[in-house]
Amino acid sequence: MSSRWTTYLVRRTETLKTTWTFRATILAIVLVGFWATRGMWIPGLGGALVCDESLPSSDAILVDNLEVNYLLFERAEQLKSAGIADRVLVPTLAVPGSHKPNRVFAGIAGVMSEVARLPPPELIPVREVEPISLNAAYDIQEYLQNRGIRSVVVVSPAFRSRRSALIYGDVLGAAGIATACVPVFAPRQGPGTWTRTLHGIQEVAEQHVKLQYYRFYVLPYVHRRSYQPGVMDSDR
Repeated sequence: MSSRWTTYLVRRTETLKTTWTFRATILAIVLVGFWATRGMWIPGLGGALVCDESLPSSDAILVDNLEVNYLLFERAEQLKSAGIADRVLVPTLAVPGSHKPNRVFAGIAGVMSEVARLPPPELIPVREVEPISLNAAYDIQEYLQNRGIRSVVVVSPAFRSRRSALIYGDVLGAAGIATACVPVFAPRQGPGTWTRTLHGIQEVAEQHVKLQYYRFYVLPYVHRRSYQPGVMDSDR
């Protein structure tokens, strides 16, 4: 009798657990697999962040200088000399509460342009409001529309360029402004070399997170709610 009623209170089961030897073996196999296939996934991860380069004749060259980078100015000078566009536009942070460029960032852009042998660029004041890249694109769109600019070539840091192409393509494209993208790599930098330095690993990991954040949240939801065709930012 006792064996019957105790089954309502407790029961005995058998379980199987893997050994530490088995777990270590599986981990070693995974690590060896990653190492053996690094020639495929390293350039694949890096290349996923880089936009497809396109160089059509345009109304202006837009230097995507939200993260200050002198190499963008050098590349802009090469494109200008090649006849891609005559005007060079540089977004720069605005003084809070105004439409005037911050004097510090404007000065940095001016020095970089001078060293790169560019004429003084047209500065586009942009707000430092989250999500920063999206709101900067709104301010840039307003500036371009007010000046009748219908096409731009965006010069962007290579590992940021895919995200920039998505943002500008979506925001400016909705306003009828054509965009093309030119990625700029640092010396000895490429889709397959980012794992050679800790900074490269950090940059690629950070840009992947930001890319997915904009691709799956900011552009489908935040941008769709806030953008109204034909309405300028200052009127919202």
